[in-house]
Order: sequence, then C-alpha cells, then structure tokens
Amino acid sequence: KHEQNIDCGGGYMKVFDCSLEQKDMHGETPYLLMFGPDICGPGTKKVHVIFNYKGKNLLINKDIRCKDDVYTHLYTLIVKPDNTYEVLIDNSKVESGELETDWDFLPPKKIKDPNAKKPEDWDDRATIDDPDDKKPEDWDKAEHIPDPDATKPEDWDDEMDGEWEPPMIDNPDFKGEWKPKQIDNPSYKGAWVHPEIDNPEYKLDPELYKKDEICAVGFDLWQVKSGTIFDNVLITDDVEYAKKFGEEVWKPTHEGEKKMKDEQDEDDRKKREAESKSSPKEDDDDDDEEE
Repeated sequence: KHEQNIDCGGGYMKVFDCSLEQKDMHGETPYLLMFGPDICGPGTKKVHVIFNYKGKNLLINKDIRCKDDVYTHLYTLIVKPDNTYEVLIDNSKVESGELETDWDFLPPKKIKDPNAKKPEDWDDRATIDDPDDKKPEDWDKAEHIPDPDATKPEDWDDEMDGEWEPPMIDNPDFKGEWKPKQIDNPSYKGAWVHPEIDNPEYKLDPELYKKDEICAVGFDLWQVKSGTIFDNVLITDDVEYAKKFGEEVWKPTHEGEKKMKDEQDEDDRKKREAESKSSPKEDDDDDDEEE
C-alpha cells in the first residue's frame, strides 16, 4: 500500500536459500527471486520479476504495469513445474507465459549460420532510379536570389558603408535537388533472409522453475517518500489456497479503504462548495467600495 501517493520508490520481496546470513543481509546479497512494484515518475510503473539463474539476475522481457494509487493491492507470482508462470494483481491475471521465452535463461535455440553469406548478385532493392528519367534543363536554380524590390537606402555611403548589395530572399523557382523517379526493380529478389542453424550452445533445462531450497524472505526497499506498507506475505505450493487467503485478507481492506476515501472525497467536495457559496465575490466587494 502506497498511502503517501508515492512518486518514486521500489518495494521488492526477495526469496533466499539457506546460505543467507540474515544479520548481514544488504542490497547486493544474492537471492533466488525478486518480485514487486517499482515506481519512479510517469515513465516507470512496473512489476519486477527477477530470477537468479546460475549466478545471474535475469529481468523479465515484458513490461508489467503496477498499481500506483493509495489503496492496498495484492501481488501474486505463480511459478509452475511445467516452466510457466503467472503474475496476478488483486487476484486477476495481468501476465503469463513461459519462463524460457520471457527470460533469457538459455541461449537461443537457433542462430544465424556463420558460414552463410548473401550472394554477391543478390539484389534486395525494391525500386531503382529510372534510367530514362532525365533532369530538365531549366531545373537548376539558385536557392536564394537578390530581392528585386530592395533599393539602396538614400543615406548609404559607399565609402563608409562599402558597396551596397540587396538582401537575399528565397528563390520561388528553386526546386531543390533533382532526383530521378523510382521504378520497380526488375532484378529484385526480395529481402535476403540469413539461414539459421541449431545453436550448439543451447541445452534444454526442464527445471528452470526449480529451487532446491527456500529458507528466508526479505524486503529490499528504497523510497523518496516513506510510508509504504507491506503485510500478509505468503509462500505456498497451493494456488487455490493463496487466492482464497488473498480474498480474505486483502479484499475487505481494499474495499474499506475505497469506501472511506470516496466518503472523504465527497465531504471535501461539499466543504469546497459551501466555502465557495459563503465567500463574497471580488466583484461585489469592488462594487461596495465604489458605492
């Protein structure tokens, strides 16, 4: 919950293995997983999902928008044994997919064939200059010309001011750089596609999802304005229980907050209306003073 109308700050939950020394935990401590919202100005409002794989922290390749209002929200990450995932906000799915596709866990399955090269006679120009198109003889005109309507000032002194020259103006007859018109290229073969081969460095990992041990969770927080609240953290292998738990602990809070804020906003609106009606207008005050 960002009850302070946060404009810049991050709040992430990190999951650790059993090697964590909790008293020495800091921002660079290695973790298994990082998950949570990141907000900074209008350009950054996203949910981070970062996996540690073979010592490297891998960011998701998708942009998941987070909530940036003042209400309590429920963030859920589901990682499945079939190497798929889901991200839920307020128990509604906002993103899903395959781990291998949406993170750079593995090298690409296919790579460009290093031995393949575009043939020298391959013409990938869709259009070419028309060889029969010739530049008109009267095409070349100066871009600027002396102003024909300009006259030498009467007080101009050639000895003192130098030889007078009329100011330059845009030439209405200037046509710019001439280029021949384009025609379809009769030799066009289309865009050359680089052939691909199986990547020898690619090796399927059916256990991208798997973490051998989970011993601790922690929060990595940085904020320009303090006041973000975290509560009700759950790690479980039962998706339906997690959803039920979320509905029980999050939904009543969210609905109560929204109802309270709506009532406060309505009270504020009525107060502003009452103050506006009771305050004398400036024009009326001026009229009174004149009388």
